[in-house]
Amino acid sequence: MGIFDKLFGKKEQAKNKTSKTYNQEIEKTSEMLDETIFWNIVDSSVKNSKNQDAQERFLVKEIEKLTPKQMIGFRLRTDKLLYDTYNSEMWCAGYIMNGGCSDDGFEYFRNWIISRGKETYYKAKENPDTLISELVEGEEFYDFEGFWYVALTAFENKTGKELYDYIADDFKTNEGNYPNFEFTWKEEEPETMKTICPKLFEKMWN
Repeated sequence: MGIFDKLFGKKEQAKNKTSKTYNQEIEKTSEMLDETIFWNIVDSSVKNSKNQDAQERFLVKEIEKLTPKQMIGFRLRTDKLLYDTYNSEMWCAGYIMNGGCSDDGFEYFRNWIISRGKETYYKAKENPDTLISELVEGEEFYDFEGFWYVALTAFENKTGKELYDYIADDFKTNEGNYPNFEFTWKEEEPETMKTICPKLFEKMWN
């Protein structure tokens, strides 16, 4: 066997090995990623990046190290954290910080909160006004749409498949099942916003 045949054979073996790894059967799941693993990845991404583009690349790279089931679980955990902060008070914070907040804008705002790490998320969940600690001089908007899709990108990179196809139907804590709520504030009545987020209002509302 010539050197070319040997090299070609090794490449084919590597290719076949890769195909077996990536083409193994993937089952649908509604199981969220272990919360400690999730936050370790997110917190690490905050420490190891200086902007959102870098953070997004870091997250995709780290999520690619997980199993396909865990990658799905990362997205499901994200959706659960979004679900748990879908309320009037958090929307008020987003409205103040971004000078307005549409339905989509509220999704991207809460993704940004998650992207800032475990401590920031849980403090904000308890009291959205604590987000004043995340203000950056000169920052115009506080949102991170790309965070919502890092698991999808990693999953497709590793498996060549669409992550959405593997979310089980019994997963209900997602945007399609958000609870209804009554707004506790009104833009035309600024004092109602100031009551909910006094520090953010004082600093950012014009």
